Formats: sequence, structure tokens, C-alpha cells
Amino acid sequence: MKTSSFIYPLTGMAALASLASCGSEKEAPKQYNIVYIMTDDHTAQMMSCYGSRFVETPNLDRIANDGVIFTNSFVANSLSGPSRACMLTGKHSHANGFTDNTTCVFDGSQQTMPKLLQKAGYQTAIIGKWHLISLPTGFDHWEIVPEQGDYYNPDFITMDNDTIRK
Repeated sequence: MKTSSFIYPLTGMAALASLASCGSEKEAPKQYNIVYIMTDDHTAQMMSCYGSRFVETPNLDRIANDGVIFTNSFVANSLSGPSRACMLTGKHSHANGFTDNTTCVFDGSQQTMPKLLQKAGYQTAIIGKWHLISLPTGFDHWEIVPEQGDYYNPDFITMDNDTIRK
């Protein structure tokens, strides 16, 4: 088998380059930005990034084109608040304790995705519909609409527990 003599210098250079990366100062792995958009009363048929022929949603399409859209996902509970509690905790409704929109209060002391993200060094925020009766935990910033909320010109409960209209 004939080998080119050009390969040997490249092999040596690769070995030197790999040794240089063994220094005491290592570059931290890149943290990606995560923007999780959860819509309410909004089916995939009403978003053009999912191929809807009924409506154009150019801003959501732009975000979807630059990120990820879920094409095969399922919900553990299709009700508003209980669905949020499932997504926040990774647990079914019977395990996270928020089973319906009328009689439950979300237990913010349990482990949630935002708390895990905070531990990993991320800044977390929620703005919009919370619908879990309790105040949010695990967020560096939050502004939530009271209960079900108004979709037009809504009031927001802020972290100072003030209700404001923006």
C-alpha cells in the first residue's frame, strides 16, 4: 500500500493541535437560547408554518423557520391550566396535583423546567397566561394575566403583585 508523505506532517500537526486543547482553560460549552411559545386555544390548523391554508401567521412562521416546530407531539391533559402544569413539571396531572381549571391551585414547590433551567445558568421569564391560580415560581421575571385573562388589552399581575395594564 502506497502512502503519501504529505499525510505524516498533517498527522503531527493534528496531534499538536489536540495537545494545545488540553490546556487548563477550557472553553465552556455554548448555551443556546430557548424561546418556548405556548399558545392557548390555537390549533396547528391555524398556523401557516404547519401548512394551514386558512390563515397566514408570518411572525410565527419566521420563528419556526429559525428554530424547531413539533410535528409529532401529544398532550397529557388538554385543559388549559392542567396542560401547563404537565409541561412545567413533566408529570401527569394526577402526579403534579393540578387536575382541573376550577378547584386546583398549582404547587410551586415541586420541581419544574424553569427551575432546572435556572440551575443550568439560564434566565427564565413568563409573560402572558399562567392560569394556575398560584403565583409563578422558578422565573427570574414574570407578568401574568389574572385567571383566564382577557385576550385584548389585558391586565397583568407583576412580580410586585401589582395589577397593571400595558
